Amino acid sequence: MTMTTIDRQERAAPGAFGRRKVSPRACIIDGKPHLRAFLADALDELRFVTSECSGVDELAAVVGEQQPDILVIGSSIGGVEAARILDVACDAGFDGSVMLISARETIALRAILHHGLERHLTMLPPLATPFSAQMLRESIAPLLPQEPAPKPEVDVAEALKTGWLELWYQRKLDARSLTPCGAEALVRLRHPNWGVVVPSAFLPDHNDPHFRALSEFVVERAVADWRYLLAHHGPVDLSINLPARFLLDAQAVDDLCAWVPTHPAFGGLIVEIDAHEIAAHLDAMVDVARRLRLRNIAIAVDKVGADWPELMHRDTFPFVELKVDRTYVTGCADDRLKRAVCRRIVDLAGDYGARCTATGIESRADYIAAHELGFDLVQGYLFGKPMGLKKFARAAIGKPLSTLA
Repeated sequence: MTMTTIDRQERAAPGAFGRRKVSPRACIIDGKPHLRAFLADALDELRFVTSECSGVDELAAVVGEQQPDILVIGSSIGGVEAARILDVACDAGFDGSVMLISARETIALRAILHHGLERHLTMLPPLATPFSAQMLRESIAPLLPQEPAPKPEVDVAEALKTGWLELWYQRKLDARSLTPCGAEALVRLRHPNWGVVVPSAFLPDHNDPHFRALSEFVVERAVADWRYLLAHHGPVDLSINLPARFLLDAQAVDDLCAWVPTHPAFGGLIVEIDAHEIAAHLDAMVDVARRLRLRNIAIAVDKVGADWPELMHRDTFPFVELKVDRTYVTGCADDRLKRAVCRRIVDLAGDYGARCTATGIESRADYIAAHELGFDLVQGYLFGKPMGLKKFARAAIGKPLSTLA
């Protein structure tokens, strides 16, 4: 009888995570930080709340505090230490599932599996290296709860106070060469019980008194993240999203200018403002944009759509970028109306000497259409989802995606 057959016969039935009624929890145990980070990123996308240990010495405290549903034991953990991990976890009250990651099937691996079964743990089939995020997903997917992802309402003031907020980054690429040329920062919330929460659950209304504090967080964190990227990858041009009312506050503008790095490698900061907000305060925003460019800060008009004529006939146009709303980009390859709107906006950007970005590209057909329409930059899931800072820094963001061309 093979090892996998033993596991499948003796392991508990799937569905054990339903008892928490929120996101399941995983503890990743591996001596190599980059492997723990890779596993954490992959499990985050599966709605897991993750914790990490470098070895058995930290495990008892994590099990007691986090109460994980699954232990993922990495390939750098030896057989003796893996057995100790199972014993320490059980002694700390753990009674969930265990997944072992190993380069190959060995006598030691079989011994660990049987030891776990003797401790009444659910031993999942081992995951062989090398493996992809999709292989990890397929291995753990049967254990995920069947209910839809929770949509909690989180108070932004609480999130700011507790440090749950972070910035994720989605790269922007040159539409012709597919060379990465910057990234957009997107705010995310990592809740201790629900995991990564969608922005709609916590972003406040523009009239909320905490919106100013949230905007300040975005600026300060983006600057700190830029310094991290400089040290771990090299300089990256960053874009952030702010409400127009933040820039209409003279003190906020002064603070923004003071936060901007003076490092010689800093190429400038792009602030993306919603097109509807720009249109509602057009004269004031033109004036702010003109002044900010002298301080190495530029404004991009975000989510430009069928209302593009409102931006026409300006004597001065200090905005550096027009970003076409994903509604008009996704599916534009097969929709003449969407293509017409995109072409008008591309022409408008060209008339003013601004660059034009196609957002929401999810298929090769849409990319080809955007390339033919003359977009300068492209952005979307086809080229990568938003990712946490460390994962973004590890990605090969300096490498053209020539296979799509």
